[in-house]
Amino acid sequence: MSKMLVAVEPRVAGFKEYTDRPIQEDEIKCKVLYAAPKHGTEVTEFRASSVHVKERYDSEWQLFVPRDENEDPDIVFGEWNLGNQWVGEVIEKGSQVTEYELGDLICSYGGIRETQIIKAVDNYRCRRLPDLKLWKNAVCYDPAQFALGGVRDGHVRPGDAVAVYGLGAIGQIAAQICKRLGASPVIVIDPIAHRREIAVKNGADYALDPGQEDVGLRVKELTHKRGVDVIIETSGHVSALQSGLRGLAYGGTISFVAFAKPFPMLELGREAHFNNAKIVFSRACSEPLPDYPRWDRHRIEDTCWEMLTNGYLNCEDIIFPVVDFAEADRAYEKYVDQEPQSSIKMGVKF
Repeated sequence: MSKMLVAVEPRVAGFKEYTDRPIQEDEIKCKVLYAAPKHGTEVTEFRASSVHVKERYDSEWQLFVPRDENEDPDIVFGEWNLGNQWVGEVIEKGSQVTEYELGDLICSYGGIRETQIIKAVDNYRCRRLPDLKLWKNAVCYDPAQFALGGVRDGHVRPGDAVAVYGLGAIGQIAAQICKRLGASPVIVIDPIAHRREIAVKNGADYALDPGQEDVGLRVKELTHKRGVDVIIETSGHVSALQSGLRGLAYGGTISFVAFAKPFPMLELGREAHFNNAKIVFSRACSEPLPDYPRWDRHRIEDTCWEMLTNGYLNCEDIIFPVVDFAEADRAYEKYVDQEPQSSIKMGVKF
């Protein structure tokens, strides 16, 4: 018997035993070595706080009722499989599999569990990892896609002044990409000190604490009163959007990557109109993308995987803490739900 991490009820993580089925001819089975959850949308589901999740559970949160046969297979009878990405080693392969061999290192999507069975024909969900030392980069494959999409939708160019609001994994990676593109200055904003420190360590020019200073004013001061050309908004907070509208250069663009909650008390007069702000909503997996057909999600995925495995991006400091699988239930509750300020993206080792 193997174990996987699940939500046994809202805001309570636990382990469930399972037995793997036999693999099919076009599948591979992997022993998982490392994994990571998705701290943003996944925690909303873990708390059962969204309308989407509440509609799918009865009053006791005991029985999941599938809408149709295509429902997510990770959701089963009141137990939500937790986790987003993993890195593992191929230990079994089907007779039709020719691209992968036993011992190959694989990165893919899926829950935090001891084994994974996946089809070996989808190169976008089954990536070969060249070196296990890159596992922290590999489990950032998903946030890197939304970071790259946000940067592209904001049309960041060399010399542009850029502000990145929110320094979770997406914001951290977006700031790195902007700096690599030649943006200057790159200003990062987050209330959590160690997140700001990591972003500066990885190339950001200035880091601002929105709880201690007028960010809109400081952004204007740091850009000689001009404001930033592009804002990458990943926090989803109304205060971030409001200060972004104040710190934006005339005719600048806000690339809104976050999945925002309803915004009360948002002022869209004054600076928003005077700065002639443009707001674009960015979602790398919503197709067709703005630059379709030249750019689709597969091209975003290919580009991100190359950047993650060739040294262009550095996600070493983004993955912390790294906990043992045996402790993943309590660690998930703490770092993903109760104390999210203590981590950017938690890692799990097996």
